[in-house]
Amino acid sequence: MLKKNDEIILTIEDMGADGEGIGRYEGMTFFVKDALIGDVVRAGVTRLKKTYGYARIVEIMKASPDRVEPVCAFHRQCGGCQIQALSYEKQLAFKQRKVENNLRRIGGFSQELLQQVMEPIAGMEHPFHYRNKAQFPVGTDKNGKLITGFYAGRTHQIIPNRDCALGVPVNREILDIVLGFMEKYHVSAYDEKNGKGLVRHILIRYGFTTGEIMVCLIINGKKLPCEEKLTETLARLEGMTSISINCNTEKSNVILGKETRTIWGQPYITDYIGNVKYQISPVSFYQVNPAQTEVMYGLALDYADLHGTETVWDLYCGIGTISLFLAQKAKQVYGVEIIPQAIEDARRNARLNQIENAEFFVGKAEEVLPEFYEKEKAEGRQPYADVIVVDPPRKGCDEKLLDTILKMSPPKVVYVSCDSATLARDLKILCGGGYRLERVRAVDNFCQTVHVECVVLMSKVKE
Repeated sequence: MLKKNDEIILTIEDMGADGEGIGRYEGMTFFVKDALIGDVVRAGVTRLKKTYGYARIVEIMKASPDRVEPVCAFHRQCGGCQIQALSYEKQLAFKQRKVENNLRRIGGFSQELLQQVMEPIAGMEHPFHYRNKAQFPVGTDKNGKLITGFYAGRTHQIIPNRDCALGVPVNREILDIVLGFMEKYHVSAYDEKNGKGLVRHILIRYGFTTGEIMVCLIINGKKLPCEEKLTETLARLEGMTSISINCNTEKSNVILGKETRTIWGQPYITDYIGNVKYQISPVSFYQVNPAQTEVMYGLALDYADLHGTETVWDLYCGIGTISLFLAQKAKQVYGVEIIPQAIEDARRNARLNQIENAEFFVGKAEEVLPEFYEKEKAEGRQPYADVIVVDPPRKGCDEKLLDTILKMSPPKVVYVSCDSATLARDLKILCGGGYRLERVRAVDNFCQTVHVECVVLMSKVKE
């Protein structure tokens, strides 16, 4: 009878949605973190259920032919790069299969249809150093030395690492400067356990097109001692554009507080996606992989197939990234986003690009669109859109919103998704209500991780 801490030999035959290896022992399925298809491992049992269990690698007895030497020495400890030890070609195959499996199992789409509509995943030529944003927690090690890095998987224990393989090289230089400043002027790091200490996180943004750099220190207070000494050093870095302080005195896991104060330079940096220019503040939601975002938005524009006469609704529009992309080809775009600051950014970005055919509304997409629909109906007009674009958070679209889309019956719906499981659930509803799945393409925005984005085109079935 198996029990916790027993060691077993497993041949890894599959990988789960979170990148864990899957093997079988005496009729039981085991999930093994960091194991890859083709590995033969000695594994220690960590948890047992009735028909399955969890285990950790004790020894890789025979390595998978798809296993590669990871670029980062901390990849197994850090919670970020779950599949960095897998060759990039096989990472893409894993993500393509993940999307396909979810569409089949959750969405109920046939294998035959998926073979017709699924296009090859869009990967990167250089799948490292692609992130334009990084948030580094600050703390101390057991000897009281200041450290920064990333949290270990499913914990808030900091793995010291100033040189993330996904981030830009200048991050290390900035972290060295900030921690050196803190040591010199005896500025304390925040302690989550007791809520004391000052510096909580260091947020860095980088404009890949413009070369502009932003540094924002999130602090547990209102004032950073000797802040002018820090700005003096940081400002010497080529490309430094914005240095700010964000105040977060709440005892919570939320990184950013409500108040941000610029202490040097501008309150934002600028960057481009395609031909569209965006101003990005410390609190702006902006896709972290600009190269793949351009690919993804290009697909959304291609799928929408706009000719200059169309009315488009862009729901969950953020700072207007997709809206302004679409506005280049549409007659009119309406963007909806719940966060007021994001809508302010969207309107400013529209003015920045001299785009006058994009209008933005603050509110929940599942409230704004139904209210528009009911108001138009009450005034004797048929609510209409040529294309509705949705780019919801991980939880997917609200049922009320999906119901309104079905009532409005636009000829095309373009769905941009960051979670293929909730995507599949929502597509099942839309296709059950009169839409046909036309095109699906996965985009690898998060190389070395298990996450994958998708762009989907649906068309209204003619009655």
